[in-house]
Amino acid sequence: MSGTTPPAPGRPDHGPGGSPTIGWTRWAVAAGVALGAVGIGVGVQASSTADSQPFERYCETVAEQRAVVGAALEAGPTTGLIRALPSFERLADEAPRDIADEWTQVNGAIQRLVDALDDAGVDPASYRREAPPAGLTADERASIDAAATALGAASTVAAMGAVEQQARDVCGSPLSL
Repeated sequence: MSGTTPPAPGRPDHGPGGSPTIGWTRWAVAAGVALGAVGIGVGVQASSTADSQPFERYCETVAEQRAVVGAALEAGPTTGLIRALPSFERLADEAPRDIADEWTQVNGAIQRLVDALDDAGVDPASYRREAPPAGLTADERASIDAAATALGAASTVAAMGAVEQQARDVCGSPLSL
């Protein structure tokens, strides 16, 4: 808008000497549109930055926890998941909203098994369903079986697959080494 002069007094759409210029109203609208566009751009950038921050934090946490999860999972399928639970909880805390439900399902299933084993006073590393420890009651065994079945259920396995795929797709990294 260089070269544009403000309107002459008494003539809102004319500049000094009566020459037509962009009127105050149109200038104000144009300025408002320009400022609005800048504001939208800043808003989009801030929104984009805010939207990417959860992914950045999540991917940093994936990178930090990868070796720990890998080492935990080497202990075997059940014991490994139990050992990995603290790392999984950290990952869930940083997870983007689109994968939060899956993390809740995975961590909840693992925690229910931990609780059932703890309530029965059983060491997860030594528990064998086919040879339960002496003194294990039928109710305790049923509780452990139910928790283990829920951990191996199709919905939990699918949730585990989803969190692993999310890490690969968004972070370019698996959850474990």
